[in-house]
Amino acid sequence: MSVSFTPSGAWTALVTPFDAQGRFHADAFRKLVEFQIAQGIDGIVPVGTTGESPTLSWDEHILVLEAAVKAAGDRIGVLAGTGSNATEEAVAGTRHAREAGASAALLVDCYYNGPSSLELRTEYYERVLAEVPEIPLVPYIIPGRTGCALSAEDLAMLHRAQPERVPAVKEATGDLERMRRDREMCGPGLAILSGDDDLTLKMMQDVRIGASGAISVMSNLAPAAVSRMVARQRSGEGAQADELCALLAPLFRLVGCKVRGERQLPGGGRVSVEDRFRNPLPVKTMMAGLGMPVGGCRRPLGKMTRAGIDQCRAALREVHKAAPEILAPIGETFGVDIERRIEDAAAWAPLTRD
Repeated sequence: MSVSFTPSGAWTALVTPFDAQGRFHADAFRKLVEFQIAQGIDGIVPVGTTGESPTLSWDEHILVLEAAVKAAGDRIGVLAGTGSNATEEAVAGTRHAREAGASAALLVDCYYNGPSSLELRTEYYERVLAEVPEIPLVPYIIPGRTGCALSAEDLAMLHRAQPERVPAVKEATGDLERMRRDREMCGPGLAILSGDDDLTLKMMQDVRIGASGAISVMSNLAPAAVSRMVARQRSGEGAQADELCALLAPLFRLVGCKVRGERQLPGGGRVSVEDRFRNPLPVKTMMAGLGMPVGGCRRPLGKMTRAGIDQCRAALREVHKAAPEILAPIGETFGVDIERRIEDAAAWAPLTRD
């Protein structure tokens, strides 16, 4: 029995765990979902960017989504990642999500081929809406990944035409003015969900945006704390929400990680470069370093440099020192000593690029 979609609260963009051979690890996935539920998360989002959907085969995509729905049962919602840069594939993915029992489908704007907003609305979102009835769709706007963006005006046309079918948007533009335009065009009925951990509270506190929650990356590590932060803000306890946000800030800053590195050029000479490690590599590295059963990332994502690992450990150290209760559930659930894992160089060596 699927749970009706309620676009508010804290939802976790779940990582996909892999075993030592790089295959989907179903037992580990079930444990991760149980951890999320036990810690009070409102919903899970499998097979999205954080779940490494671009590197999953179609069969794996189906397997992971069905495992998520089965594990969640009637306890929490499942917002299935079904977006694609091909409309027919998005139709097929959304149809499967509906048949599997997902609460709703998350469709990212078409990446790489760069359609206009007009084309996104008419040749993508409206096509999926028409061909796959009876499941809510959530547009996901993240131009930094896709190179295109559904406009606030076209979003409003979708939402106003079918408010029950397009009840929400995941906003990861990083542009607060754009989000205010979403609210202005769509009216009060549209739920705006934050796709950027570090902007969640700003989006909720801004009366011209009025976000109702978040699809969080770092709730993979700290579901209880992220859930409390969002719940405090929703209940009018802004000061308490701010305090939690400040404690979580070191993690929120590491959804993506930038560090300086060096290259040895063939024939001699060294150059300094900036290495940018993007989601889900930092969060999955921290989860693995703390003893959670996630495995590595699939190529082309690899391992972080020592400088990147040092940033991850420093962030975890800062959070644990200031508020040990934030990471304590990991230790209790997975049987590890958090402080010891953070400080144990041997635990991080396999995660570090040579």
